[in-house]
Amino acid sequence: MLKKLICDIKDKKERCPVKPGEELYPNCDASIWTRSCEKEVIEPIQGRTTGSIPKWINGSLLRNGPGNLKFGQTSFKHLFDASALLHRFAIRNGDVTYQCRFIETNSYNRNRAAQRIVVTEFGTKAVPDPCQSIFTRVASIFHPGEVGSDNAMITVYPFGDDLFAFTETPVMFRFDAESLATLERVNMFDRFGIVHHSSHPHVMSDGRIFNLGMTVSGTGPKYTILEFSPGRRQWESAKVAATQATRWKFHPGYMHTFGMSENYFVLVEQPLSVSVRSMLVAHVKNEPMMASFKWFQEHNTHIYLLDRKTGSLKFTFHSDPFFFLHVINTFEKEDHLILDICCYNDPSMLNCMYIDSLQQMQSNPDYAKMFRGRPLRFILPLNPVKSPCQSFMTKAFRKNDRNELKFDKYNLVTLPNTAAKAFLAENQKIYCLPELLCDLGCETPRINYEKYGGKEYRYFYAISSDVDADNPGTIIKVDVMSKTRITWCEDNCYPSEPIFLESPDAKSEDDGVVIASLVWGKGDENHVGLIVLCAKTLEELGRSEFFTPSPVPKCLHGWFTPQK
Repeated sequence: MLKKLICDIKDKKERCPVKPGEELYPNCDASIWTRSCEKEVIEPIQGRTTGSIPKWINGSLLRNGPGNLKFGQTSFKHLFDASALLHRFAIRNGDVTYQCRFIETNSYNRNRAAQRIVVTEFGTKAVPDPCQSIFTRVASIFHPGEVGSDNAMITVYPFGDDLFAFTETPVMFRFDAESLATLERVNMFDRFGIVHHSSHPHVMSDGRIFNLGMTVSGTGPKYTILEFSPGRRQWESAKVAATQATRWKFHPGYMHTFGMSENYFVLVEQPLSVSVRSMLVAHVKNEPMMASFKWFQEHNTHIYLLDRKTGSLKFTFHSDPFFFLHVINTFEKEDHLILDICCYNDPSMLNCMYIDSLQQMQSNPDYAKMFRGRPLRFILPLNPVKSPCQSFMTKAFRKNDRNELKFDKYNLVTLPNTAAKAFLAENQKIYCLPELLCDLGCETPRINYEKYGGKEYRYFYAISSDVDADNPGTIIKVDVMSKTRITWCEDNCYPSEPIFLESPDAKSEDDGVVIASLVWGKGDENHVGLIVLCAKTLEELGRSEFFTPSPVPKCLHGWFTPQK
């Protein structure tokens, strides 16, 4: 049922043989991901500014992402393995400067010293290091982050006055916001027993930070919410706010993000898991982490609501299986919890990020279908009223995650103006059917987070994930109430995650600007920019463009830090 909302490709070229020299996706240039930065820009350089960048924007847009795919004659095989590169666009009084610098991780330093890849990554097996015996690798299982990769190339987040770059390993790197110099390496396992944590914490208006991690105890792995209280060196102390046992003890679920509403932590346990056995074997044999992932297609997705006051599980909801990376927003309304999330039918898009797949995408008729995702809305009834008569109909939900299951035809969702539904099954579980928010692939979604994170909202901003679109380099604004969207794009230009900044005298949710970094394709490698768009209309207000001494790859996530 859910697959009907995530559109299949209907392009005739998928069903036709690929002709020699033909490009199936002529408007998409995958080289924006596969280029490597060969020379850091440590001292800020000035850009060429056109239009008008509002003078009230004063601060730094900090970005993180893949920076280098090769050491000597060896190359990484997966995009997520590339050495982390920080970018900084410093904005002041309408002027912008640019810098970029590698994070001095142990992995980066070891690879650079050896001039070959000596640390195994997510999708790349390294040349064995003669200094690392099998016994060393076995011992390191009990100290995550100290022998394996500590590459931190996903995101940037503040912890109080400190800024950190990190990924989903337990290791984070504190860096200087102006020079981008690496200052400190912090292993969250040593402090809190975390073996994995989300790349997207929730930063609250009162300074508290919540993040989802995974801990392991004698009873098995648990999803663990940590709460970091405001204060100096905020990241040094935290308390457990909630825990939830994994569905399968030897196959904990993979989660890149999680949701928070006024009263609940929202955990979406998709059937993509990490096999504990495979992970241990891979660690000992020096195999990539990617080989430990397992997709249980025949099992449902579980949605857990944990009480923010007590930390206990209050509700569990079910849906058809789907894969996701990013939650857009969650909020409560009239005894319902609304979960907006960017969904895929399965995790094939992770395979699309292998370097070989990126380089061969133009001859792969299935590539766009593998990357096909859509933003969906699930509505979860918090006080479900059963129908007066328990009449059941046969539908395509799975009993015990496998067989056909009958459920009550009475829709438990009572909110108006929505196509989302929820039904009570004969096993007394609630199954949810989502509605489509936008018939475009949307990724790296952002909202007016400071005012509307965890609250009812109307707009989110994203970049296109449809490689077969007329222009894959598109910024999208979606109105979740009217189910409409507007877009901004430019030929051969690829924007990053759009970040909303509210105007000083804002009168509405979308009163402000959207800023994003830019790179260009088709050989224009030493070219990077910053664009400022009106958040209401997505009309361009101004931009700064820079020409750098070496190629600039596309980045992933980041944060805007106001000038103090």
